[in-house]
Amino acid sequence: MTVTVSRRVQRVKPSPTLNVSARAARLRAEGKDVISLGAGEPDFDTPEHIAHGGIEAIQKGLTRYTHVEGTNELKDAIIAKFARDNGIQYERSQILVTSGAKQAIYNLCMAVLDKDDEVIIPAPYWVSYPDMVLLADGQPVIVTAGAAQSYKITPKQLAAAITPKTRLVLLNSPCNPTGAAYTRAELRALGEVLIDQPRILVGVDDIYEKIYWGAEPLSSLLTVVPELYGRTVTINGVSKSYAMTGWRIGYCGAPKELIAAMATIQGQSTSNASSISQRAATVALSGDQSCVARMNEAFKTRHDYLVGTLNELPGVSCLPGAGTFYAFADVTGAMAAIGCASDTDFAEVLLTEGEVAVVPGSAFGAPGHIRLSFACSLETLQKALERIGRVLSRGSAARST
Repeated sequence: MTVTVSRRVQRVKPSPTLNVSARAARLRAEGKDVISLGAGEPDFDTPEHIAHGGIEAIQKGLTRYTHVEGTNELKDAIIAKFARDNGIQYERSQILVTSGAKQAIYNLCMAVLDKDDEVIIPAPYWVSYPDMVLLADGQPVIVTAGAAQSYKITPKQLAAAITPKTRLVLLNSPCNPTGAAYTRAELRALGEVLIDQPRILVGVDDIYEKIYWGAEPLSSLLTVVPELYGRTVTINGVSKSYAMTGWRIGYCGAPKELIAAMATIQGQSTSNASSISQRAATVALSGDQSCVARMNEAFKTRHDYLVGTLNELPGVSCLPGAGTFYAFADVTGAMAAIGCASDTDFAEVLLTEGEVAVVPGSAFGAPGHIRLSFACSLETLQKALERIGRVLSRGSAARST
């Protein structure tokens, strides 16, 4: 018997980043000494005081269903966080707690998109954005920003991409995969394009907000463009900032009408996020924040080493990032040197010959690049870069003979 699946699911593909991590794990299980630089999660343990919040929830029997939208305790912590860090004011009816920030973005797409509605997505983009849009029967409209413009789209590009079908813009800063972050002036300029477009909603993905070392304080869109308050969904979570990826808590703030629609989607799919995780997230957002600063300092040290070393490799160019724990390297020269026709082929060579797993840039809408995660120890990065250097040196030597 042949099992058929929906056309909807046939339109999308499995997550490339998860595939890379899974393949690296399989090779390690086979005895290969593979270093995976594909993981999108911190290598630190969840800080002890936060973990204790989850343990306490279990001990106190806080293990039952909560409201679909989240506990009032966590909502209040989120409201305080938005006011403290972003200068954005919300009420409980404007907050939704989700099973990771990823679910918040999915809920948004499902709640506001009708068939053939267009969604503007700057590229390089996080791999799931276009597929989430497709699952909601929308149409991704990709706007490409290359290294020459620091991987950030311009107001002119945004304006040119808008059509009568445009319903949503997704903006991620600092950006996965590039680490690029928009300045206040850049956000204001993009916002001014959208102010006169009342049909267009904005999804702001701030999940890497706390992993940042840019020249000026990081701003969220509504911080500098408050005129868009009535149609912006500001999305965040505890996964990256607090090393809580497995706890699966995201959240968002938005007009209450949008939150109600997104909660309806969630209520008919996953219902509430884990009650235990919600308690831990409350502790994370409300408690001592020094753990965030310590992790951020380590990420910055790794970033500086990785970017500097990548730029010493033949055929590789890598712009410094302002945040996240990724480096995004242009490898077109290195690809040519070792005879690779695509970044996928290049990543395969690094895996099979160098035993280093990276994610091809084409997965992020930027062919000719690779993404390397530095959510690992400095020693691991040093070992990985030595291996990549040997692969590229062998390729250059073979080409010269």
